[in-house]
Amino acid sequence: MSSTIEEPATHPAPHHTHTVSNQPDPRTDINEFLTDTALVEGVRRHDASWATDELTDVGALVGSNDFQHDAELANSIIPEFRPFDRWGNRVDEVEYHPAYHRIISAAVAHGAHTSAWADPKPGADVARAATFMLFSQVEPGHACPISMTHAVIPSLELQPDVAARWVPRALSRSYSGTLDVPGKGSALFGMSMTEKQGGSDVRANTTIAVPAGRGGPGADYLLTGHKWFCSAPMSDAFLVLAQAEGTAGSGLSCFLLPRILPDGERNTFRIQRLKNKLGNKSNASSEIELDGSVAVMIGEPGRGVRTIIEMVSQTRLDCILGSAAGMRQSVAEALWHARHRNAFGTVLADQPAMKSVLADLALESEAATITALRLARAQDIDADDHEKSFRRLATAVAKYWICKRGPHHAYEALECLGGNGYTEDFPLARRYREQPVMAIWEGSGNVIALDVLRAMTREPDSVVAFDHEVNLARGGNTLLDRHLDRVRQQVKELAGMDLVDAQLRARTVVEAMALALQASLMVRHAPTASSEAFIAGRLGRERGHEYGTLPIGTGFDEILARA
Repeated sequence: MSSTIEEPATHPAPHHTHTVSNQPDPRTDINEFLTDTALVEGVRRHDASWATDELTDVGALVGSNDFQHDAELANSIIPEFRPFDRWGNRVDEVEYHPAYHRIISAAVAHGAHTSAWADPKPGADVARAATFMLFSQVEPGHACPISMTHAVIPSLELQPDVAARWVPRALSRSYSGTLDVPGKGSALFGMSMTEKQGGSDVRANTTIAVPAGRGGPGADYLLTGHKWFCSAPMSDAFLVLAQAEGTAGSGLSCFLLPRILPDGERNTFRIQRLKNKLGNKSNASSEIELDGSVAVMIGEPGRGVRTIIEMVSQTRLDCILGSAAGMRQSVAEALWHARHRNAFGTVLADQPAMKSVLADLALESEAATITALRLARAQDIDADDHEKSFRRLATAVAKYWICKRGPHHAYEALECLGGNGYTEDFPLARRYREQPVMAIWEGSGNVIALDVLRAMTREPDSVVAFDHEVNLARGGNTLLDRHLDRVRQQVKELAGMDLVDAQLRARTVVEAMALALQASLMVRHAPTASSEAFIAGRLGRERGHEYGTLPIGTGFDEILARA
């Protein structure tokens, strides 16, 4: 009886469901600057064309596969607190994944922190803002110490003797992941204002500052207290608030606190724990204890808020930049997916309902970018009194609105990816968790709305400057003209209200002001199809509450082509 032996298969034959199809390729190795039309146009519009070559280099870097992988690593292998060394010595150090150091080193090398201070000229703040946005678009956690190092310069310059020692180091484009050591030529800065009993009410702070000698501006103090939020605790120095005591002056004052003292000894800076945050995972935020810690007074005794507010105003703009950068990432990822995915027989991005959502998201992103760069231009060295008045009010208005729009914008973009968007393998889950920090950091909604009221009352020139700016677009769109009339009336009514009613009305008025500013800038600087759709979708009679409710007849293809 014979038998047969089957010939072996020449190659595997997996079932067809094991073959990956209809999934977009990774969105990598794309120049994030050159593909961002609104950003490129804004840089050119606001006198920063001289920075185009470097911004192009940054765009290629942050769009590379290696940089995006570093962003994933820095946020998945998160910072770890090491209170002691192996011999039991208290060191209070935070260990980061090397990817984090590579990212922040690149940001410093390209001047995302202090390039506008190092070489002040027309457009310098715009170029720095664009650089900051490009890095933040892909990895936002490192942006905290980058932002604070930029923002600390005006506060330091209020104390010239201290500024002479520290500002040159802040302007350096070198980065070392180690703590300050004698002879180190660079420095990153942090800030710590809030305490557990006060939060935004910093005047409730209980940290005590006792003079180590004569006391007063530029003198050493010993600080004792607990700070509830201290972000980026491995920075080289921090601005902190404390209640000054002594004959040289008392009250809530501002101090510069170094991690390492001039003789190389570690300052007392006890990290209690790292905050377990919703997002912003690559950036270590902490609680710290100060116990006779050495710090030098910056500015006048009892004027701490006025001194540190110089830093706060700069970081508020960076919150706007960070939110706008996040919107750009959200739009880019959603569009990439929709243009490379088929559903129900056609490309997802070509389906009318999806077109409306994507276009609406793109409009929100463009309006945020245009507004952010306009505010950055108002920060430049050539800003006159009118520009300074404008930025005082407009920064607070935009910070309130753009940062609050960020989380919902990220969610809607995430939904465009369907189930993929809800997984941590894709960047929009991380972005969704990241966006709320911009609305909370440096003043949450009520704090900012009340700051707008304060500016209107104490600095009436800011209202005049804001009104002038938004009305530059008058006559360009009928809906906007009517809205501008309403805003003028609302601002006038707000000024006549008592304090209680004014606070109850503040959010409504600030929202209306923000939309007036964004719509005005869109009319002046965006294509007609984009500006008309933006205004109809936000000010029109049939506007919806969600993204994707733009009116029939919107120029969807033109809007999406820009994105």
